[in-house]
Amino acid sequence: MTTSARRRALTHHHLFWPVTVLVVLLLVNVPFTPDFFSIRMTDGHLYGSLVSIVLFGSPLILVAVGMTLVIATGGIDLSVGAVVAISGALACSYISGRSDQNALSGVLLALALGLVAAVVCGLWNGFLVARMGIQPIIATLIIMVAGRGVAQLIADGQIITVNSEPYKLIGGGYWLTLPFSIFVVAAVVAVTVALTRRTALGLLIEAVGGNAEASRLVGIRSRRIKVMVYVFCAVCAGIAGLMISSNTSAADGSNAGLWIELDAILAVVIGGTSLLGGRFSIGGTVVGALVIQTLTTTIYTIGVPTQTNLVFKAAVVIAVCLLQSPKFRAKVFGKKGRTRAASPAETSTMAEDAPRMEVSR
Repeated sequence: MTTSARRRALTHHHLFWPVTVLVVLLLVNVPFTPDFFSIRMTDGHLYGSLVSIVLFGSPLILVAVGMTLVIATGGIDLSVGAVVAISGALACSYISGRSDQNALSGVLLALALGLVAAVVCGLWNGFLVARMGIQPIIATLIIMVAGRGVAQLIADGQIITVNSEPYKLIGGGYWLTLPFSIFVVAAVVAVTVALTRRTALGLLIEAVGGNAEASRLVGIRSRRIKVMVYVFCAVCAGIAGLMISSNTSAADGSNAGLWIELDAILAVVIGGTSLLGGRFSIGGTVVGALVIQTLTTTIYTIGVPTQTNLVFKAAVVIAVCLLQSPKFRAKVFGKKGRTRAASPAETSTMAEDAPRMEVSR
C-alpha cells in the first residue's frame, strides 16, 4: 500500500475526526491553563485536568454506551435522564432513612434498589417498543416525563442528602490512586465490547438495526434483542445515577441527569454511529463522550459567558458533525470540478483490498 493510500485510509477511519477534535480541544486549554496536562499526586490520589475530565465524564460515557446499542437497533431512548434521577433518588432515600448510613449491607441494598428500578424502566421501554410496536421516541418519552415526576415523589420534592462513606466511593472515592468511577466505566465498556465483538451478539444487534423484519424472518429473535438493549441502556443510566448522586452525596429528582440524553445522543453520533441503525462503534462513543466533556471543560476554562455557553457548545458539535461528513469534506477541501484519476499502483492496491464474492455452483 502506498503512502497516499495509507494516509487516505487513516483520514477515512471513523475515529480520525473525533480523535482529532478531542486533541484540538485539549490543546485549546493550554494557553489559558499552562499546567493543563500536568498530573500531580496529593494524599495518594492523582489530580489534574485530564483526570477531572474522565471523572466528570464517567456518567455520560456510561449512558452513551447504553444509548449506542439502542441506536444500533434503530431505536432511541429519551428516558435515560429520568432513570438517572430515579436510581439516585431511590438509593439516597433508602440510605438516608437508615440509622447507620455507613453500614455496607444497607449501601449494597440501596444500590440493588436503584438498579432494579432501572431494569424495570428498561423492561417497560422494551415492551412498548418491541411488543406493542410503539415508536421508540414516543415510548421512551413516557418515562422521560413520568419518570422525572416519580423521582420527585421518591425525594418528596426535596434534595436528599446522605453521609455515607461506602456510598461516596462509587462516584467520589478513589482506588489505586484513581477515581473509582473510572474503574466502573472501564469494566462496563470492557464487558460491552467483549459481548458485542467477541460473540455473535454484536452482529445480531446490527442485523436488527439494519432490517428488523428480515432478521426476524431468518430466525433472529429481534424483539428479544430490542428488549435486551433497552434494559442494558437503562442499567447503564441507573449506574450513572448512582455515580452522580454518590459524587455529590445528594439526590435531586428535578435536576439529576437533566438533558443527559441529548449529550449521550451527541456522543454516539460524534463517535460515528448512524442514527438509522446498523453498524456501531463503542470506542467511537467513548471518544465522543470525552469530546462532549472536554468541550464543557473548555467552555469554562476560556471564560465563555454563561448565557452563551450552550450556543458555543452547539456550534462546536455542528462543526464536528460536518467534518465527519464525506460530502462536506469533498465540497470544502476537495477540488471543484476536478477528480484525480487513480494511479496504476493505487488501482492495483484497491483491487487487492476489494472484497471478493464467490458464487457457489
